[in-house]
Amino acid sequence: MAGRFAPRPTRTTVRGGHVPVPAQGVGRVPDQAPGRVREWAPEGPLDLGLVLGPLRRGPGDPTFRAMPDGSVWRASLTPAGPGTLRVSMGSGGRAARGEAWGPGGEWLLEQLPELLGASDDPSAFAPRHRVVAMARHRRPGLRLTRTGLVLESLIPSVLEQKVTTDEAYRAWRLLVRKFGEPAPGPAAGGRLWVMPAARTWALIPSWEWHRAGVDNKRASTILRAVRVARRLEEAVGMSPEAAQARLEVVPGIGPWTSAEVVQRSHGAADAVTVGDLHLPGIVGWALAGDRDADDSVMLELLEPYAGQRHRAARLILLSGRVPGRRAPRMRRGDIAAL
Repeated sequence: MAGRFAPRPTRTTVRGGHVPVPAQGVGRVPDQAPGRVREWAPEGPLDLGLVLGPLRRGPGDPTFRAMPDGSVWRASLTPAGPGTLRVSMGSGGRAARGEAWGPGGEWLLEQLPELLGASDDPSAFAPRHRVVAMARHRRPGLRLTRTGLVLESLIPSVLEQKVTTDEAYRAWRLLVRKFGEPAPGPAAGGRLWVMPAARTWALIPSWEWHRAGVDNKRASTILRAVRVARRLEEAVGMSPEAAQARLEVVPGIGPWTSAEVVQRSHGAADAVTVGDLHLPGIVGWALAGDRDADDSVMLELLEPYAGQRHRAARLILLSGRVPGRRAPRMRRGDIAAL
C-alpha cells in the first residue's frame, strides 16, 4: 500500500501543510539585488505558511526557504526556464508582493495569484463537524495553492512512496543539490537550487540513486515519468480527475501519488489522498473516534464534503486531533549502506 511512514512533528502532511513563517519584519536578511516585481491583493486573509507549506519537502528542502524577514522563497523549473520567486506580505497584510529572477521569473510572476490561491474558493466550504469548523476558524488564511507545474510535485511524491519521510526528504535534497543548478538571482542568500530538468533526471546513473537511498522501483518510476514529461505537464490544462488518470498511466504511479500531485499542481479541493498509512486513522479519529479506519471508512466520513474533501482533510490535520501512537516507529532503511 502506498503512503508515507513514521509521522514526525515536521511532517507537512500530518501537520496539514503548514510552514511557520515569521511576521513581516521580525528578522532581516541581507539586502537583495532587485528583481521584477508584482503585487496581488487577495480577497480575504492569506497565510503564506499555510498556502505554500505543502510545497516544502522537509525543513532542508533546497528549493524552498522561509526567511526570518517573513518572506518565502521558491526555486522552480518553469516552461520558460529556471526561476526564483520571493513572496512576502505587505506591512498591512492585505497585499502579497512577488519578486522574481531568472529566465522563468516572468512566468512565476504571471502565476503568482494562482500560486497564492486566487482560483480557490474557501467560501464554498461548509464545515459539518465541530473539529473542522474550529480548525477553519483558527486558520482563516488557508487557501489551496496551484503551481501549474506537474513534474516538480510528481518526483518528490514518488520519492515519498512507502518510505519514512526522513528517507524521502534526504533523497530529494541530495539529488537536487547534486544534479540541479543554483537558483538565479540572490536566491535567499545563495541557498536555493532549481530541480533538474527531465533529461537530467533520465541520465542520473543507477549508483547515484542508490547513494541517495532510492530503491530501483521508485527510481524506475521516475525514469518512466520523465521520459513522457511533456505529456504529463500538459495535464495542467485538464481537470484534476483527468490529470490523475493521465498520471496513473505511468507504471508505478497510483492514486496516492496522483492525488498528492494534483493537490499542488491543480489546487484540487476534492483530491483526497487514498492509500496513505496514516490519513484514514487520523480522519477516522477526528470525525468518529475510530483510529482503525481504512480508506473506505475515511471516504464515507468525508462524503458530506464531496467536492471539498481535500480541504476537509487538511483542516482535520491542522486541528491537531491525531490519535496517540500504539506501535514503535518504522525503522529507517538505508539501501545506500548496502
